[in-house]
Amino acid sequence: MARLPRQVKLFGAVSLLNDFASEMIYPLLPALVTGVLGAGPQALGALDGAADFAAAFVKLGAGRLADRPASRGRLVVLGYAVAVLVRPVIAFAAAAWQVIGLRVVDRLGKGLRTPPRDALIADVTPSPLRGRAFGLQRGLDHAGAVLGPLVAWWLLASGTANVRRVIALSIVPGVLVLVLAVWAVRDGQGRTETDEVGRPSPSRPASVRRRPPLALIAISLFYLLRMPDTLLILRSQQLGVSVAVVTLLWAALHVVRSTSSFLGGAWTDRLGAERTMWIGWVCYALLAAGMAYAHTTLQAWGLFLALGVVAGLTESPERALVARAAGARQGSGFGAYHGLTG
Repeated sequence: MARLPRQVKLFGAVSLLNDFASEMIYPLLPALVTGVLGAGPQALGALDGAADFAAAFVKLGAGRLADRPASRGRLVVLGYAVAVLVRPVIAFAAAAWQVIGLRVVDRLGKGLRTPPRDALIADVTPSPLRGRAFGLQRGLDHAGAVLGPLVAWWLLASGTANVRRVIALSIVPGVLVLVLAVWAVRDGQGRTETDEVGRPSPSRPASVRRRPPLALIAISLFYLLRMPDTLLILRSQQLGVSVAVVTLLWAALHVVRSTSSFLGGAWTDRLGAERTMWIGWVCYALLAAGMAYAHTTLQAWGLFLALGVVAGLTESPERALVARAAGARQGSGFGAYHGLTG
């Protein structure tokens, strides 16, 4: 980690704090929408569907804008600012449609910042260290996804705050997110790989440059065929994991994903992105099939967490491969990657 550029470490801290704030809120949205505001489950479906669609759509556009290095810093800061300012306002919503609208705006911020952030990380990191760089960012992101729900649970369980107040308190880590994001982009505009990714080859036809990299096509197909986490959770419940314990299972998933993300980054730099990614994909397919043949709660826990380990292993090589395949079009490459994989 000591060899990684300072900007990479700053973006890791930004990801940790941002997911801390985001995951303080997300598990409480069902209670707010159905309990406090009295809406039905259809509102929850509309919330997730609209938010995910908005984020995916914006990622594609933000990726194209991020092909211009000078635009990346502004997009990153704007994306984080939108989320930081909008999330606490959810606490004051008086109707379910307001929560849905604010959540959509929150995810629009995610769509704006994610492709240019990853392009910046790829820019400032030498190719042999990109696996570790993305491993650090993903590992700290998952660490924040563990800490946020735990702090929210403590605030609620201790009687310190109700649901609305917990959501409003997300502004505290949010302010730190903005400060660190501005610091990171001010230091992270330059490239370290000027010839390799700094400019397109003049002899390469534009039609070829616009063709989607095979790596991106393969990754997109995998995510298209991959079993959603919600179905894995449902299968775990069928095997005896109670609804209350599902929250602990979800927190444990992020613990193992955080740990394995660091390992996946190191493997990417040592074994190569393709080999690490294919090892992870094959293991994922075998473990997902194993869920169909599991019979006990213990098996459900073991397989679910093992799937988390494998998912963490593949995140870093996927990003490193996209960075290499995209060449000078880092923004478009990461925009397509995040737009197609969620």
